Amino acid sequence: MTYNPKSEFLQEMLSRGFLQDCTDIQGLDEKLLEGCMPAYIGFDATADSLHIGSLIQIMMLRWLQKTGHKPIPLMGGGTTKIGDPSGKDESRQLITTEIINENINGIQKVFEKYLSFGDNSNDAKIINNAEWLDKLNYIEFLRDIGKHFTINRMISMESVKLRLDREQPLTFLEFNYMLLQAYDFMELNNRYDVSLQMGGSDQWGNIVNGIDLTRRLNKKSVFGLTTPLLTKADGSKMGKSANGAIWLNSDKLSPYEFWQFWRNTLDADVGKFLKLFTELPVSECDRLGSLEGQNINEAKIILANEVTKMCHGEEAAISSEKTAHKVFTEDSSDENLPTLEILNTEIIDGISFTQALVRTGLVSSGKEAKRIIAGGGARLNDQVINDAGFMLYAADLQKTPKISASKKKHALIKVI
Repeated sequence: MTYNPKSEFLQEMLSRGFLQDCTDIQGLDEKLLEGCMPAYIGFDATADSLHIGSLIQIMMLRWLQKTGHKPIPLMGGGTTKIGDPSGKDESRQLITTEIINENINGIQKVFEKYLSFGDNSNDAKIINNAEWLDKLNYIEFLRDIGKHFTINRMISMESVKLRLDREQPLTFLEFNYMLLQAYDFMELNNRYDVSLQMGGSDQWGNIVNGIDLTRRLNKKSVFGLTTPLLTKADGSKMGKSANGAIWLNSDKLSPYEFWQFWRNTLDADVGKFLKLFTELPVSECDRLGSLEGQNINEAKIILANEVTKMCHGEEAAISSEKTAHKVFTEDSSDENLPTLEILNTEIIDGISFTQALVRTGLVSSGKEAKRIIAGGGARLNDQVINDAGFMLYAADLQKTPKISASKKKHALIKVI
């Protein structure tokens, strides 16, 4: 974008690489300069935590607050009952209201780590769209809202076209999602004077629908802003590793495993991730991202420490770095080794030795684990494991066994 914004929020968004599209960047810039402005991002309550695929949106809300505006995480207590078809190849399983409410409680814990809540004008406020969606009268909704949407436009939406082009079913339930999301923006504007919706680039169509509806019914100018689809340098999506989702709650993923994920960032991604996921000055992010050879590893440690500190606290970041140092550089006695804690429920069907090596951080990927196993460097209690498909069961883990990825890389596994 060639426009040079004057508002601090948009300056940060542009310089750090958050901004993909904006419906009216000059108008939004002027609105931001008027004073504290409420803005929101919607989050479906399909799980009891968020993973790092949502972190770019969370950081946008954090920067919004840091620059003097009011962040509103909108919980999809109503829309989650239907499911957003955007970017999905198939219909989602429907979730009960009870589970949705439990999930919202878990997700709220994530936002409490990144945002400040209270009674000040720019303090964050979590809102549940069930507040208005659960009370909708269907006939009135069709009459008052449905008349502003055409089927022609709805089937041209990317999320709908994807399903239809692949001849995959799209339920009428999901087809209604875009109306409800547009209605959310109108209600938030009515109730809380919200002027901006932000989201990923896959939400562009839904955001524009909300803007159009709000302008028509509320007679107010509102704005939309999207982030680029974030991928790693190797083309893979953010949010998951070979070992599963990188969750933001410590009861779903240990701070050490979280730290280790960021420490294993590809060289080409370091500068980009520092800008998006830390609050270090952009110039420092550029300097660290330009390092080469062994020096880039120091930048990766800074990245891991900064992101972990924000998510799990400074103590967890320091502890994780110390643990990694023990694993990779020291000959430690067994009692001083880092310990991977695994929930009892996780090992009902067993855990692969390959997966265990990745989760302890002894290796950075399943591919590396298999290479080490094939080379004879993997051990369980000093016994060589040469089968990449070897499984660990509850009986194997009763005495907190030691696993090794070389002569100097060791960790313990403990069932809790």
